[in-house]
Amino acid sequence: MKIFAVCTAVILCATLASRGSAAELIRPKVIVVATFEVGADTGDTPGEFQFWAEREHLAGTIVVPGLDHPVRFNPDTGVYGVVSGTTARAGLQLMALCLDPRFDLTHSYWLVNGIAGVNPAVASEGSAAWAQHVIDGDIAFEIDSREAPADWPCGIMSMGNHSPLEKPTIPTWAPKPMQWTLKPALVAWAFALTKDIALVDTPAGQAHRAQYTTFPAALKPPRVLLGDSFGSCRYWHGARMQKWADDWTRLYTNGAGICAMTDMEDQGIAGALTRLAAMGRVNFERVLFLRTGSNFSEPPAGQSAAESMVAEYIGGPAALEAAYRVGSPVVHELVKNWARYETQPPE
Repeated sequence: MKIFAVCTAVILCATLASRGSAAELIRPKVIVVATFEVGADTGDTPGEFQFWAEREHLAGTIVVPGLDHPVRFNPDTGVYGVVSGTTARAGLQLMALCLDPRFDLTHSYWLVNGIAGVNPAVASEGSAAWAQHVIDGDIAFEIDSREAPADWPCGIMSMGNHSPLEKPTIPTWAPKPMQWTLKPALVAWAFALTKDIALVDTPAGQAHRAQYTTFPAALKPPRVLLGDSFGSCRYWHGARMQKWADDWTRLYTNGAGICAMTDMEDQGIAGALTRLAAMGRVNFERVLFLRTGSNFSEPPAGQSAAESMVAEYIGGPAALEAAYRVGSPVVHELVKNWARYETQPPE
């Protein structure tokens, strides 16, 4: 009887401890993911994270093993901010965050928010694009473009293909997927909520885009739009490379996608969150990607791609402001009406 009583007590204590730990789990309402910060999180020259840290009052900090930067949060609103690091390796840091046993992220919304190269055929610097699709530009067959057949637009093609002109056929041994479709209703809701927001338009930005005389979309003031994210760890630039990104976006989405923004992280982040969703750690249907144009992805007439690639980001300040100005109303709406959105995503 004594053994039975001891065993019962142990089981009861374990049960209570389990319930207690479950009650103490950290349950963010919204997680904003920025890819980099320069200097301090507040009070100096801003990177992608600073406006969020300052304006959302993310005063609390949590050190998470595997993350280079402390997670910051506002305990009153449930908004959390993460600096993921750059390139596709950002996905590794998000894996570390989501596998930390202190967090329950099953109901959290994700806003991946940062600056990018903007396709001048689609929009101007300072514009903000809600992605309907994320494309992986990393995994490929590649030869030097100077050795490519004359009818190839570039020397890059999908693994398993014999020409970059073909629809990608991913073989069984190759990584999948190569494109992610975000939940259409959630993206449409975020766009409808923000499409009329006025964005920053500086004299420097106006003068720079005026050079893009052959791109009507680039000549227009910054705006909020629906446009897809093309991620690649290589910082590519130029008209030929933009043609490659345009083609891949079209081919991988069966013609539905439009390459609006180019960056180095979204493919890694989307891949990580997809795996985490399969593990039951996050809900991929609660993920949004918002990119803002800090620079054009190809040069204007009269400037080489090499010169343009390393030029100052004329649209940088406007893009950083747009990222917060367009992303924050979505965050605020989710927090304000959390009683509804915790269980029922907006549509």
